[in-house]
Amino acid sequence: MALLQLRSFVEVYRQRSLSGAARSLGLTQPAISQHIAALEAAIGHPLFVRHAKGVTPTIVAEEMASGIGDSLDMAEAVLARARARSADLTGIVRIMGQADFLAEIVVPGLLPLVRRGMQIRFTAADRAQMAAAVLAGECDLAISAYPLDDRRVRSEVVHEEGLHAVAAPEVVARIMAAPDLAHALQNEPVLAFNLEQQLIGAWFEANGLAREPLTSAVVGQDLRCLQGLAMRGFGWCVLPSYLCDAHLAAGDLVEITAPRETPVNRYHMIWTPRSLREPRVALVHAEIRTMFRELPDGRG
Repeated sequence: MALLQLRSFVEVYRQRSLSGAARSLGLTQPAISQHIAALEAAIGHPLFVRHAKGVTPTIVAEEMASGIGDSLDMAEAVLARARARSADLTGIVRIMGQADFLAEIVVPGLLPLVRRGMQIRFTAADRAQMAAAVLAGECDLAISAYPLDDRRVRSEVVHEEGLHAVAAPEVVARIMAAPDLAHALQNEPVLAFNLEQQLIGAWFEANGLAREPLTSAVVGQDLRCLQGLAMRGFGWCVLPSYLCDAHLAAGDLVEITAPRETPVNRYHMIWTPRSLREPRVALVHAEIRTMFRELPDGRG
């Protein structure tokens, strides 16, 4: 069996479409059909049932896909990285993520590749924008605090950060002096990451605090904006470690004592298998994984 035939099979399986696989691989639909027909002849079993809206995999196809899909992706990524390390790195890799996380963590870590000639295009985006862009091929890699549940993409946890409720010293003193912590927090201005207040909700849930609906004084998806307001004595917010550790050490911010535990925020790198066939993307993907493994203080 030719490698290209197996790649065509895996892509049809993931896309549930011959035409979708053809677009993904840069081939014609008749070529994809020929690859599938050749595989079916070789194994003596049909792989897909064709219908008007695409294809449905047979049991044989399900078994084949579980056995070779990820292995084929890994082999192609290894080959792409090897080519990239000995090749000209000029070219563009497009990365999406949360603005503050990109600026504080990801961008500095990729400086060595930029110095070697790699061109990186960073774009701030929310969860929905990242998902759409990855699936449409409009970005090569995304780093999100949320996994993407779609069989066409791959996602892995690359980093974890503690989530801390923080405020200026005088605000924390007022909150901690109150007889009821949840009530005291509700009476202070709330600085939230988004309207759903997911970071705040995670902190309340981890600490077993009942929470009445909170009205956010400020909502902003660059957490550095919330950090700045809190340091100026306005309100409280929940921040990941990378945005508050230094300020906690300096006394600019004080942590609101968690009754139970500090919850963890997990960051996922998201990509499509086809993106790692591009040597530059495969190299950046590997560099990001290494970067997080080597972060100090055991946070990677």
